Amino acid sequence: MIVWSPTAMLPVEVLSLARKPEVFVREVSPEEGRRLQKITKTSRQPIRTRRAIVVMASAQHQPVPAIARLMQVSQAYVRQVIHDFNERGFEALDPKWSGGRPPKVDRATRERIACIARCCPRDLGHPFSTWSLSKLRDMLATSKIADISRETLRTILREQGVSWQATKTWKAGTDPDFTTKMNRILDLYDHPPADGRVLCVDEFGPLNLQPRPGRGWFPTRKPKRLRATYHRDHGVRHLLGALDLATGRIHYRIRDRKRWIEFLAFLKTLRARWPGEKLYFIADNFSPHKRAEVRDWAAANNVELVFLPTYSSWLNWIESEFAALRYFALNGTDHRSHDEQDTAIGAYIRWHNQHARPKTEFAVNSTIRRPDYLPNVA
Repeated sequence: MIVWSPTAMLPVEVLSLARKPEVFVREVSPEEGRRLQKITKTSRQPIRTRRAIVVMASAQHQPVPAIARLMQVSQAYVRQVIHDFNERGFEALDPKWSGGRPPKVDRATRERIACIARCCPRDLGHPFSTWSLSKLRDMLATSKIADISRETLRTILREQGVSWQATKTWKAGTDPDFTTKMNRILDLYDHPPADGRVLCVDEFGPLNLQPRPGRGWFPTRKPKRLRATYHRDHGVRHLLGALDLATGRIHYRIRDRKRWIEFLAFLKTLRARWPGEKLYFIADNFSPHKRAEVRDWAAANNVELVFLPTYSSWLNWIESEFAALRYFALNGTDHRSHDEQDTAIGAYIRWHNQHARPKTEFAVNSTIRRPDYLPNVA
């Protein structure tokens, strides 16, 4: 059976004109070939890498359809890349970035959005105390300030330096001698006296028996579970600690109570540890620390008590060590007895002392080092 074709009677010259001629890149020198190969391996721009591969494939005399199938692009794209490379060389490989769509929100509106986000919604007549992205977006749309998506709103706030943060509390320092006391403590931190030793003392607790929430590495969506407790009838204990700035070591005692009797007994153990040195104890204004018996003993045993300004516990260097103790030794635990909990605390402190270093450079770049620092931010 003979099938007739409309092109069966056409000359060969006419048939050759019916399809596009093959397009190949110009002759590529060895140096250009090495440069193209380097681009395909090191370029961080996918567009530049793809165009370099097209040019290399054409330089190997691969036809346009084969290159298009290899790169999963159109044949017109391959031909355009080859023509551009033949005309402009390696400049043709660079992406042609356009200006993009103009922003929908101008600079003044962005600043206004950031200002609204920092305001309390109740001050603007809304019945809630904080913004969510959805609530803020709806308010902006209703007020005809800006009709944007939540992600655009998130980007605007980030660019304006507004981020989602937890509120914090602060307490004003009311001590009339705040600056004098603070400078005295900072001087002891910066220039330890040659005739003695500086120690920061404080109490840590109460150490009750309860499941303590914490963080750790667990399988995804399978965190560690701790029991819930409603009755805690095992009593509490207290840790009395002292941080030796010369070595960075922590000395401690765990007692059932934290009266002046226990505090004085703890100071006596520290006095016996360094019998030939003057001791400077930095402590807060807890009433047992200022007991007359404690003051009299300190005056008779070459000990100076240096008290913090009121509401300034952050000036006591041992507080940061207590935070680490709570995080690494207690958080995420569920001790069933005080002996078990005391053992865990002791093991951590021994590990800490084995890796301790002298304590230097307290709050070097903090605002408390400025001459105009005010005590009402303590």
